[in-house]
Amino acid sequence: MATRALDPAKLDAFMGKMVGDMSAALSGALVITGARLGLYKAMAAAGPVTSAELAERAGCSERYVREWLAAQAASGLVDYDGAARFELSPEAAMALADEDSPAYVASAYELIAAAYIDEPKVSAAFRTGAGVGWHEHHPCLFHGTERVFRPGYRANLVASWLPALDGVVAKLRAGASVADIGCGAGASTIIMAQAFPNSRFSGFDYHAASIARAGEAAAEAGGVPNAAFEIGLAKDLPLDGYDLVAAFDCLHDMGDPAGAAKRVREALAPDGTFLLVEPFANDALADNLNPVGRMFYSASTMFCTPASLSQEVGTALGAQAGEARLTELLHAAGFSHVRRACETPFNLVIEARR
Repeated sequence: MATRALDPAKLDAFMGKMVGDMSAALSGALVITGARLGLYKAMAAAGPVTSAELAERAGCSERYVREWLAAQAASGLVDYDGAARFELSPEAAMALADEDSPAYVASAYELIAAAYIDEPKVSAAFRTGAGVGWHEHHPCLFHGTERVFRPGYRANLVASWLPALDGVVAKLRAGASVADIGCGAGASTIIMAQAFPNSRFSGFDYHAASIARAGEAAAEAGGVPNAAFEIGLAKDLPLDGYDLVAAFDCLHDMGDPAGAAKRVREALAPDGTFLLVEPFANDALADNLNPVGRMFYSASTMFCTPASLSQEVGTALGAQAGEARLTELLHAAGFSHVRRACETPFNLVIEARR
């Protein structure tokens, strides 16, 4: 078998890429530190600051803050003026300091941390083919997932995703019955319930800790009387004639997504709608070889595929299933009308009707 000759220039370029990746992987821990200790928030709108000034603002040790700032400047996350002052740009503040911003991503690094913490479990599963359940991961996965997905839901769910569905907003305003399956910590459920007080929302998730967190989040939001949360599997969704059933970024995690979709169809009212939101993906692998695809394939390898394999059937759909495969699955579940309602760079939004 012929082997390809080594190209020194390509090796240099590849090693340059690896150094960049290693630097990013290690500096991600410092993003978690900056968010947890309020360093980014202390810098936001403060203008140029020294390490001593930032340490005083954040109540931290100056020596640690000085080293952290140097790393942040080397990463390009904060600006350095060359004279011992550092500044967080308005753009960086949106991404790292403002948790209500649709661009907020600092919490993603908590999610990423779980991939490193739980790598031994997933590596062992590679050899056996067994699964690793969502509940078996480190709690930073649950916390990071809640906080990183919530800004996107806030920005898009009520403003664009629901309006893209045929007749759904009118029903929600008048008073509808809604199920949010795989609701996790309840961010999507709470956002919808607050926007449509005349409707009734039920959030279901198999993960007891997430359901408990959903209740806490509702209380933190000032109470959401038209939303309730309970432990439950998609296959056991009550046959209550829902006007809307939603599944946000979770169908691909299920062991039997086809069975779950079939149950959703059975639980809908005759004119009900299934809102399926999945990670954005093109249908061909070659078209997903980009930064977004890299992120989603990596998350799918560490979290989504192992989660599905830990359950009955174990379809392992993966987080990059793509519209064609999702459409095929929904048609097989009995839905006659399936269409892409809208999209974002990170989301496929699909409407399915009986």
